[in-house]
Amino acid sequence: MTTVAEHQGAVRELIAQHWHPAVERVPLGAALGRVLARSVSSPVDLPPFDNSQMDGYAVRTDASAGALAVTGHLAAGDPVSAFAGGAVAIMTGAPLPRGADAVVPVEAVGAPGVFEPVGGSITLPEPVETGAFVRRRGSDLAAGDELLPAGTVLGAAQLGALAASGLTEVSVRARPRVLVISTGAELAAAGIPLESGRIYDANSMSLAAAITAAGGVALATAVHSDDPAHFSAALESAGPVDLVVTSGGVSAGAHEVVREVLEPRGVRFGPVAMQPGGPQGLGAVPIAGRPTPVLAFPGNPVSVLVSFELFLRPVLRAARPAQWAPLAASVDSPAEKHQVRRGRFTADGLVELVGGPSSHLLVAYARSELLVHLPVGLAHADAGDRVEVWRIDD
Repeated sequence: MTTVAEHQGAVRELIAQHWHPAVERVPLGAALGRVLARSVSSPVDLPPFDNSQMDGYAVRTDASAGALAVTGHLAAGDPVSAFAGGAVAIMTGAPLPRGADAVVPVEAVGAPGVFEPVGGSITLPEPVETGAFVRRRGSDLAAGDELLPAGTVLGAAQLGALAASGLTEVSVRARPRVLVISTGAELAAAGIPLESGRIYDANSMSLAAAITAAGGVALATAVHSDDPAHFSAALESAGPVDLVVTSGGVSAGAHEVVREVLEPRGVRFGPVAMQPGGPQGLGAVPIAGRPTPVLAFPGNPVSVLVSFELFLRPVLRAARPAQWAPLAASVDSPAEKHQVRRGRFTADGLVELVGGPSSHLLVAYARSELLVHLPVGLAHADAGDRVEVWRIDD
């Protein structure tokens, strides 16, 4: 039986072999959630000049304690100027005058927020240390240094740092076009009366949403049938795509439409040592004249989402950061499988499992904030034992 790590490696290798994303140049305002295609260096020092960390007075540190004349007033946005001696009233973010080398907070020499006028004086209670309350030029990043490496996912802080460096656009990977096909004769589209023996199709929505959140462009369709001709038509009418992800029809029983159509075309099907999500398919098939990677997930809705998190999200975006935390209660797990349970943190920082291990418990998944990993070889864990968890509530 294939291990989770082996299947993860096979998925990465297959997609890397066939998906070579183009590079797009986009404005920063359109780059949220995109992935940098190339590293970015800052064209300027950050900050670009020495400036004050506090409202206060710019001084020289060779001034002795005692009275200093107030010789000027600087606000944020004023140009860099020469130090006129004595003490210069300076606001937070204002450029430190050339020749001054420290800032005395205003509250250290008088009432908070009250500045002496030019021509007045302040009294230093003690000598000042060089560099006190000064943000040095380039202390965040020097011009020419790498600002962000290739592969960075652009969030609010990353876009802010790019904007602070004066950049207006950035090179990002093109979004992968992903065909999502949810299969099964038991499925019904939402919004119509539910007939006996049918269930509403959740997988089209959840998979498309997960792919979109991971930076892809999801082209979702559904084949509410176990007719191979219907599934083949959905594949052939898709047009050029970078990846196909299917749900359902991958087990060894009857009416397994995905396996029936794709196995003769070279897609491999077999069990992965995990729960849920054991049955998996992987391979490449010709679509619109070119070989296209196919990931075939099982059909139960929790199996679909767990499969996405373990195998596809790390390729499209990045693996979820892992952390370790203690269990709130004991748990049993099949020792021969990597079981992925759903859970949340208690107020005390313990991992509380939500719902059972079954792969149909989608509402329990929706109420969870964690995936809880119980690896192969672990048959039982006691309350207080530390387990690996991934946050899924972003």
